[in-house]
Amino acid sequence: MIVMSGAEVAAKLEAELKVEAQAWRAQGRVATLAAVQVGDDPASSSYVRSKLKMAERIGIITRGVHLPADVEQARVEAEIQRLNEDPSVHGILCQLPLPGRMDARAVTNRIAPQKDVDGLTAASAGLLAQGTPSFVPCTPAGILLMLTHYGIRTAGRTAVVIGRSNIVGRPLSILLSLPGWDATVVLCHSRTPDLKEHARRAEILVAAVGKPEFVTADMVREGATVIDVGINRVPDPARPKGYRLCGDVDYARVAPHCGAITPVPGGVGLMTVAVLMQNTLHAVRLQQG
Repeated sequence: MIVMSGAEVAAKLEAELKVEAQAWRAQGRVATLAAVQVGDDPASSSYVRSKLKMAERIGIITRGVHLPADVEQARVEAEIQRLNEDPSVHGILCQLPLPGRMDARAVTNRIAPQKDVDGLTAASAGLLAQGTPSFVPCTPAGILLMLTHYGIRTAGRTAVVIGRSNIVGRPLSILLSLPGWDATVVLCHSRTPDLKEHARRAEILVAAVGKPEFVTADMVREGATVIDVGINRVPDPARPKGYRLCGDVDYARVAPHCGAITPVPGGVGLMTVAVLMQNTLHAVRLQQG
């Protein structure tokens, strides 16, 4: 059984991107990534810090735009527009979730398509649906990199994706079906009848539902590749912080039945940040030729 380490693949990608960023610097071109955060949600703050730290290690200039939780949506959109118009900024991300009173889709769609390094605007989604993606959402792209790194074949195989979000499940299902990947994809969700039976047919099973240890051993085909996208905090008084981290897969019971599996933590999450950096350098290439 292969434990697919996100740390290993992310470190390899980071080293490659550092070389590319240095090459841009040698030409007098410095990649710049701007991160817009609204409010002080601890998880969002942690995610933004991890993104900006990796950017700095690679050699990407960072700009943090931190707005109060009670800010008006128009102000957030105005800040994004200001970054759109700034030629020194190559990539823009708006950290989600936004406060519930805001229209997150409208805010995200204010990002200029050529700076959409999260790959979440309508323009990016449309290109992906056509099979000609420019910016691919970071988590799905990271999953494909992990599959490639560990030699997991997708062509001609059945892939079942549990979860239909615009961030992971829906774009990943499209990507896996594109020429070059050639999987037969089943996209499941909370309204899917006989979900367990669909999951058991998967040669590649992706769990992206946001529910702790949702995928159990009786849902997994023997020898399947299991990709766990979830990251959940479960109360655990015995732990120093009062909780433990786990994924959407019951790892301890599922892993013995797998041909390959991603751990949590240390799996897909690390790839998400690394691909964001890859997308940022792609934005430089698009904007500067």
